[in-house]
Order: sequence, then structure tokens, then C-alpha cells
Amino acid sequence: MKTYGQFCPLAQAAQLLCERWTLIIVREFIAGSTRFNELRKGVPLMSPTLLSNRLKQLEKAGVIRRQQYGNNSRDSRAYELTEAGHELRPVVELLGAWGHRWARSDLNNDDLDAGLLMWDMRRSVDASQFPAHRIVVQFEYPDAPQGARDWWLISEKGEIDLCLNDPGYDVDVLIKSSLAVMTAVWTCQKKFQDAVNAQEIKVLGDTALTKKLPDWLRSSLLSHLGTVKKIPALDWQA
Repeated sequence: MKTYGQFCPLAQAAQLLCERWTLIIVREFIAGSTRFNELRKGVPLMSPTLLSNRLKQLEKAGVIRRQQYGNNSRDSRAYELTEAGHELRPVVELLGAWGHRWARSDLNNDDLDAGLLMWDMRRSVDASQFPAHRIVVQFEYPDAPQGARDWWLISEKGEIDLCLNDPGYDVDVLIKSSLAVMTAVWTCQKKFQDAVNAQEIKVLGDTALTKKLPDWLRSSLLSHLGTVKKIPALDWQA
């Protein structure tokens, strides 16, 4: 790890946190990921070797701790944030909110990833908005790469499951959209209902369920924070 050669606490923190992918990994922990394969779904372009190295750095720095279950395979390890790790939550949230307000640009194809989008939805949707019995919502992205065009989110008894292969259940709601439009909705750059009214998103299915979709499909937390009028300033005197 290259250092700044400075005793400044900001420089010391930046040495650890500003390496490529590190804050994105911390974001995944804050979002609830605990195992190696869960983390990989949130950083699909990151190699397993680099992810493993970054986890070791975070563990050594006391940001996360590891627990081992069963054999020594990667998937048998569970990670959790330490007290130091939890204190990074407001840092990550404020940085994400700042990025939403000031660092946004038009998303190009390289920024779009159906798997990452659906994984983020899966852990963020509000299952309490739907009945306890099984509800299946299918997403169709005609412009996504082959093999990533059809997804199923299954809400049942307060739990959410995500399937890339047809689970074989009856579909209650079908949502058709371009990947770019749904990503814009998810990142709070476009309202869901506005996209529906403009026929950029087509929704088919049970009327009672479709009316609840905007509440069920909660936007990305970091993007939602970015819609506040002003990000609170930190008190450097504290």
C-alpha cells in the first residue's frame, strides 16, 4: 500500500479507504452482505483475488472481522463490520449523497449492469408492502445482454428472493423497461410513475399490486439520500 507520508488523520484514513474498490466493499457490508459470494454480487467486475486482498486489508485495519464456519473455503467465511467499520456508515452515505447531487453524468452502456441492479433491488425492496403469500414480479430488459434479460423477484412472508432462471411460479406483475430507464428510476434520476406515464416502463398485472409498486420498489438508499436539499456539514471543531 502506497502512503502519503503524512501524519494527518485524513491522509492516514485515505491510505486505507481510497484504494480502488475499498469503499465499494464497505458499501456492500453496510447494505448487509456478509459472505464472500454475496460481496462478489455487489462488485461483479472485481476479481476474486483482488476482493480477497482488500478484505484482508480491511480486517488487518480493524474495519471488519472474520468468522470461519466449517471448512476453509471462501464461502464458509462470514464477515461483519467492527465498531470502526460501523462508524464509516455516515461517511459512505454522505459520499454517496454528494455523488448523486454533484458527480452524476449520463449513464452509458459501461455503467449499466442488470445483475448489479437486480441484486441491489433484491436487498432494498420493502416486502411489507405486499401480502405475506407469494408474489412474483418479473422484470424484462430487452436491451440487456443475452442471459440477463429476464429476472424474477419473489416476495413471500416478508422475504425477498431473486431468480435469473424462471422459478416456475405464476407471475403476478410483469415490468418491461429498458435497463437504462430502470437504472435511472432506481438511482432517483427519474420517478417510477413518470416513466410509466411516458410509456418508458410498462406494467402488467394485478391492479392492487401494481399500485403498490412505487412503495415496494424503494430506490437505492444512497441515491435517496442524495435527494435531500442539503447535505449536513461536519463540525470540524467537535
